[in-house]
Amino acid sequence: MRILLICNKLPYPPRDGGSIATFSMARSFSELGHDVTVLAMNTSKHFFNIQDIPVDIASKMKFIAVNIDTSISPYSALRNLLFSPWPYNAERFINEDFNIALQKLLVEEPFDIIQLEGLYLAPYVPLIRSLSKGLVSMRSHNIEHEIWQRTVAHSRFPKQWYLKILAKRIKKMETGFLNSYDVMVPITERDGEVLRTLGCLLPMHNTPTGIFTGDLDPKRAEIEYPSLFHIGALDWTPNQEGLHWFLEKVWPALHHEFPELKFFVAGRNAPPKISSLNVPGMVFLGEVEDAYAFMKSKAVMVVPLLSGSGMRIKIIEGMALGKTIVTTSIGTEGISTRHGHDLLVADTPENFTGEIRELIRNFDKFEQIGINAVEFVRNIYDNLVIVSSLIDFYKKHL
Repeated sequence: MRILLICNKLPYPPRDGGSIATFSMARSFSELGHDVTVLAMNTSKHFFNIQDIPVDIASKMKFIAVNIDTSISPYSALRNLLFSPWPYNAERFINEDFNIALQKLLVEEPFDIIQLEGLYLAPYVPLIRSLSKGLVSMRSHNIEHEIWQRTVAHSRFPKQWYLKILAKRIKKMETGFLNSYDVMVPITERDGEVLRTLGCLLPMHNTPTGIFTGDLDPKRAEIEYPSLFHIGALDWTPNQEGLHWFLEKVWPALHHEFPELKFFVAGRNAPPKISSLNVPGMVFLGEVEDAYAFMKSKAVMVVPLLSGSGMRIKIIEGMALGKTIVTTSIGTEGISTRHGHDLLVADTPENFTGEIRELIRNFDKFEQIGINAVEFVRNIYDNLVIVSSLIDFYKKHL
């Protein structure tokens, strides 16, 4: 089939959850023998020159990038708040140059499947409908308004007031477009249930992001044990909130009890409030050259998420690498793990501290959970199996 993926950021290089999810699916479509085109906004924040995409990747799928500026400014945010019905998050991705590029592509090439990678591409549905007979699919990476509703609970006035308005507008947009596609592809079963509750009547197929089992080597040699680490996009609000919570509520007790223990923090686009932190025992690395090599070298992965939605792809990657992970209920939401077997779940500072303490004191438990994690991911989250099932679903609805 001829498949078009439409994205609000270039999925290469796959360095954060969203780009990993999109690139993994594009690669899977290609490896399964389909003709893949990726039309993406090349934003100022995530800019990448498509000429630098490796030949072995560029030869298997077509990339079209449209340079647009999605920078946040107080003036445009205020103007949006006062005069626009759109949530500011979405309005930044409504762009005339991208509209023209999409129109040109749809006129020149027929597609069987047109897959939108997330809610903020929904405003382009009317244009797609007018120019293409392809099956329009919404790949819902998360329940977008839910992220912001949860963030409100951890914010203070006046930011809290603004986020309440933003969350309300996002929910209105999310529900308003809910049945405008042909099919819905949520990333977790739990998200699919929420979408049904919101009123989605479309055919639906749950499609998580998985791994390419040949890419990740879970060998646990040369691990710095004990050590803690966190890795993720540090410009994402839920990651920032969770990291601050961990440093304020959990880390002081651990550092007092284990003064030689190090907590390594890696991730791109860290704001000054994170990169300039001076916390005893914390080692800030910023963006690392090889994320997998970094993850493999450390022991316990902490994912202290208090908000967010969808699926935490870094947890799947960590498990595939044999990492022993401590996270929250929100962190493991949508992933059918078993506490104490595949990873550890803790929602209070006391429990989070206790689980990590036990892993430091009990090497055998640390080892066994990491081994179980690898088996869990390989049995359930193989990308080619997952995407083959999605292709079968698409064929039924063409």
